[in-house]
Amino acid sequence: MPVWKAVILGLVQGLAEFLPISSSGHLVIIKQVLGTDLGSGGMFFDVMLHFGTLIAIFIAFRKDIAKLVSEGIHILIDIFANICIFFTRIFKSGRTYRRIIRSSYRKFVMLVIVSTIPTGIIGILLSDIIEAANDMVLVPGVCLFITASFLIIADLADAGSKKPKEVSYLDAGIAGIAQGLSTMPGISRSGTTITACILCGFDRKFAVKYSFIMSVPAVLGAVVLELKDFQADIIAQKDIPSCIIATVVAAVAGYFSICFMMALVRGKRYKYFAIYCIIAGGIAVGYNFLG
Repeated sequence: MPVWKAVILGLVQGLAEFLPISSSGHLVIIKQVLGTDLGSGGMFFDVMLHFGTLIAIFIAFRKDIAKLVSEGIHILIDIFANICIFFTRIFKSGRTYRRIIRSSYRKFVMLVIVSTIPTGIIGILLSDIIEAANDMVLVPGVCLFITASFLIIADLADAGSKKPKEVSYLDAGIAGIAQGLSTMPGISRSGTTITACILCGFDRKFAVKYSFIMSVPAVLGAVVLELKDFQADIIAQKDIPSCIIATVVAAVAGYFSICFMMALVRGKRYKYFAIYCIIAGGIAVGYNFLG
C-alpha cells in the first residue's frame, strides 16, 4: 500500500472514531474508492488502526484510566479478602466484610465491565454480518442515515445530571448494547453510545468520557485476539511500514479528535454531524448504484 493511502486511512480512522460519523463506515467507503486491498491482511490493518485510536484514548484520559486500573486491582484484592473472611467466619465470628463499591471510580470500573458484556456478545453474534458488510458501500451508506437519526435525538434530548454514583447498571448495559450494535459499518460507535448515555440521563460531559473509555476493553480485546493469531505472512512485508505509519497517524488524529469532542459537548451541535452523515450516506448509496 502506498504511504499516502496509509496516511489517509489513518486520518480517517483517528478523526472519525471519536467524531460521531462512524470510522468503520468511512473506512469501507474510502477503501472502495481508493481501491485498497490488503487481502488476508486487511483485518489486521483495521485492527492496528483501532490500536492507534486506543493509544489516543490512553493519552487523553491517562489520569482517569490509571485511577480505574488502580481501583480495579483494589476491587480484586477486596473480593479475595472477603472470600478469606467468609471462610474464617466459619471458625471465628466478628470480622466484617469489606465494602467493594465505595467510591466513584470503583463504580466507574463496574459500569465499564457491565457495558463490555453485551458489547462482546453482540459483536460475536454479528461477526459474519459485519465481515460481509465490509465488502460493500451500500450498507455503511444506509447505516450513516441511522447514525444521523441518533445524533438528532441526542440534540433534542434533555440534559441529564448522572455521574458514576447515580448511573445504574441497567444504564451501563444499555450503553453496552448500543456499542455492540455500532460494530456495523456506518453506525457511529461514539454517536450511538453518547446518544444512549444521554437518553439514560448521563451528564453530557460524562456521557462523552464514558463513551470513549468504555471502548477500551472492547478494542483491546479485538487487538489481542487478532495479534494472537498473527502470522508473519498475513500482511506483505512491503505493507508493514504503511501499517505502522497509519497506526501513528490514527493515534495523533484521534487525540485531537477527542480534545475537540470534549470541548464540543457543552453545546447541542450534533445536528451538524447529522447533516454530514446524511450527505455522506447519500453519496455512498449513489456511488453504490452509479459507481
